[in-house]
Amino acid sequence: MTAAENVCYTLINVPMDSEPPSEISLKNDLEKGDVKSKTEALKKVIIMILNGEKLPGLLMTIIRFVLPLQDHTIKKLLLVFWEIVPKTTPDGRLLQEMILVCDAYRKDLQHPNEFIRGSTLRFLCKLKEAELLEPLMPAIRACLEHRHSYVRRNAVLAIYTIYRNFEHLIPDAPELIHDFLVNEKDASCKRNAFMMLIHADQDRALDYLSTCIDQVQTFGDILQLVIVELIYKVCHANPSERARFIRCIYNLLQSSSPAVKYEAAGTLVTLSSAPTAIKAAAQCYIDLIIKESDNNVKLIVLDRLIELKDHPAHERVLQDLVMDILRVLSTPDLEVRKKTLQLALDLVSSRNVEELVIVLKKEVIKTNNVTEHEDTDKYRQLLVRTLHSCSVRFPDMAANVIPVLMEFLSDYNEAAAADLLEFVREAIQRFDNLRLLIVEKMLEVFHAIKSVKIYRGALWILGEYCSTQEDIQSVMTEVRRSLGEIPIVESEIKKEAGDVKPEEEITVGPAQKLVTEMGTYATQSALSSSRPAKKEEDRPPLRGFLLDGDFFVAASLATTLTKIALRYVTLLQDKKKQNSFVAEAMLVMATILHLGKSSLPKKPITDDDVDRISLCLKVLSECSPLMNDIFNKECRQSLSHMLSAKLEEEKLSQKKESEKRNVTVQPDDPISFMQLTAKNEMNSKEDQFQLSLLAAMGNTQRKEAADPLASKLNKVTQLTGFSDPVYAEAYVHVNQYDIVLDVLVVNQTGDTLQNCTLELATLGDLKLVEKPSPLTLAPHDFANIKANVKVASTENGIIFGNIVYDVSGAASDRNCVVLSDIHIDIMDYIQPASCTDAEFRQMWAEFEWENKVTVNTNIVDLNEYLQHILKSTNMKCLTPEKALSGYCGFMAANLYARSIFGEDALANVSIEKPIHLGPDAPVTGHIRIRAKSQGMALSLGDKINLSQKKASL
Repeated sequence: MTAAENVCYTLINVPMDSEPPSEISLKNDLEKGDVKSKTEALKKVIIMILNGEKLPGLLMTIIRFVLPLQDHTIKKLLLVFWEIVPKTTPDGRLLQEMILVCDAYRKDLQHPNEFIRGSTLRFLCKLKEAELLEPLMPAIRACLEHRHSYVRRNAVLAIYTIYRNFEHLIPDAPELIHDFLVNEKDASCKRNAFMMLIHADQDRALDYLSTCIDQVQTFGDILQLVIVELIYKVCHANPSERARFIRCIYNLLQSSSPAVKYEAAGTLVTLSSAPTAIKAAAQCYIDLIIKESDNNVKLIVLDRLIELKDHPAHERVLQDLVMDILRVLSTPDLEVRKKTLQLALDLVSSRNVEELVIVLKKEVIKTNNVTEHEDTDKYRQLLVRTLHSCSVRFPDMAANVIPVLMEFLSDYNEAAAADLLEFVREAIQRFDNLRLLIVEKMLEVFHAIKSVKIYRGALWILGEYCSTQEDIQSVMTEVRRSLGEIPIVESEIKKEAGDVKPEEEITVGPAQKLVTEMGTYATQSALSSSRPAKKEEDRPPLRGFLLDGDFFVAASLATTLTKIALRYVTLLQDKKKQNSFVAEAMLVMATILHLGKSSLPKKPITDDDVDRISLCLKVLSECSPLMNDIFNKECRQSLSHMLSAKLEEEKLSQKKESEKRNVTVQPDDPISFMQLTAKNEMNSKEDQFQLSLLAAMGNTQRKEAADPLASKLNKVTQLTGFSDPVYAEAYVHVNQYDIVLDVLVVNQTGDTLQNCTLELATLGDLKLVEKPSPLTLAPHDFANIKANVKVASTENGIIFGNIVYDVSGAASDRNCVVLSDIHIDIMDYIQPASCTDAEFRQMWAEFEWENKVTVNTNIVDLNEYLQHILKSTNMKCLTPEKALSGYCGFMAANLYARSIFGEDALANVSIEKPIHLGPDAPVTGHIRIRAKSQGMALSLGDKINLSQKKASL
């Protein structure tokens, strides 16, 4: 067994900078020193032995001068010393001196102090030498009757490990422990005894449980946990026993211990799929989430609920519990709320959607009053998205939701307001009956909108969907109110000069607040730097945006005014009123153009915006039917196309999801009858306890891919040449946050190699956990050495090193074989993920590291190249399939992935097919990668460079 495979009982911190002491000085301290110096010397001896030193000369010294001492610290250190010291001669026989040690421990097992007895019994669990244990058996048995529970519970553990390793030493252990369990009162002793019976003699454990099954609720939680494990194992091995124990599991759901409730709920779900059982387990999980304060616990239990939901038969049961699940929203943690909302959305049905919407509306209103928590804005955004999805799936709900949400368009948080605007845009297009209501609410909140982006969107919606004469007139009033006095340039210059009289200024527009808190009048321009401080908010919003140099909103306003003016003309026959309205619209555009060209704004107007406003002026002056058609019909049609494509894609992904979850059974599949199934065929469900233990140890057995190239052999790296004296190869097993290197070392010489040591070093964000211990290899012998490496972040790491050894009998220096480098593949840590377009753009702007990779490939098809990149980088394409379909010789796509460490990776693929070079010309272009860390960006770039070319068949 290598050091990595040995069970570790004791962890000792070793100071690395201290100089190792000599054997003579240690012997001196151990023989002649006082208790303190003996303690220090013994600690040094333990550390030296752990580092591979043998120190055989000190064994007798310790037995003579240290073993008889009664000091508790020394006794504790001696237990560690006897655990690690070699107890046998090279040929495997027990050392003579160990008989003296054995006698000392027999005395310690009869010591009046319960701590010494208990710790000695714990030490005996670690002994692997039957000859040492045999004389101690009567003393161990006697400890079962000791007055103190600490001694009794350790005696049970000692008997269990001795029975498991050397059954002949105590063949009646199960019977002995069963009798002990019946009479025992202490919970920890009962737990250890019951645990032993589960693993040593399950029938006796069941007999005991049958006698006290009605009192299970009164037991301590540690014993209840073991009882849950026993019931699970028994029912897993023998399903006919389920009826006998299921009531007991139901009772344990009411336990006062959260751990017992969690395990009992998990066991109940595996034992029974009856709706009552699923409901009881789900209810138990929900209670745990609400009552537990630790967010990690909440997330783990939420995952269990999501697993339940993914089972088609259980989904219906969970739908009745949606309102209970929403109680979890009282947790302030954003991640918990995110998962809860997603789960509730997956479970929502026409039966409970109304209640769900009422709760979510209340939550949205609550967020309006809470400002101190940093995640409030993000939470509001989540709620808006959830309500959006509900309204799309259940159109009847939209009328209830929209009026409440529209209030938040004036929110300072642009992200939540942008999501809301998207929702309103979709609702107004899809639900004709809500148009009047939405337009009315939009006009109400329009003047309060603070963000220019939201203002643009609101203008577009008003321009597109105002269809009555009154609404159109209201939009114009709101625009004038938001713009302030026109012409803008003249009024601003007057303000600068201070020529405007106070009375005139107050009448500029109803939205302008020109009287200060103290009752005085403010008369100076917002742009004047030498003026007394005056809030910029005093200016009407649209005027403020324009003076800040944001003329994109002006282009949007011009389009809106053109649309409503053209519509007004068709609605009204009165020529005078028609001309008056169109002239007003043109005046607004002209004054904005004048402002853009003047020196008043912080930034001048761009040529694009000038072109758009000029075009709108031309359209209004000519009023041609073609332009009327483009402005008032084509725009809406393009939105309709986009929304229907989006809906189609959502339905397709939902269909794929439901197909994944549906368990398909073929007509000719054999039917398995539980009563007729042999025990070894009952492999439909794996043992959950075994699986969780394997997962904790990092031995999760992943299902190997059908492709033989993806098997374990693909992960084997050759480290030395076949002609080297020592041949080595490593199997690299990546297990989330650590890498296990299983190195096979083969001695190819006819000599015995002593102190054969694998020395490793790492480059990158990798850290070697422990130094592999030295080996002795016989001629042509082989051995496996395991080394653990911890990984801290997603970047390419390199492990390099050498193998050093001594040849027995040779006088030369140590021999050394240099190993090839092992490159750790970044792909093991990257998983495909999805995010919205807005989130992608935000991250793209925030991430500072960019890596631009030039496309250099032999692939000639654009789509094929994109699929090849997706496969080799583990990224997900965010660009919808519809946008990528068709052929135009050019393709742009956004890719996204997230590492297991929570790092985001973004990529933008811009590729084209150079048609002028012929049909067989390879794809050209660039891939830009952005990430928060440099390592991630560079590593992904390297990966793309390595895998760009398609292997020729």
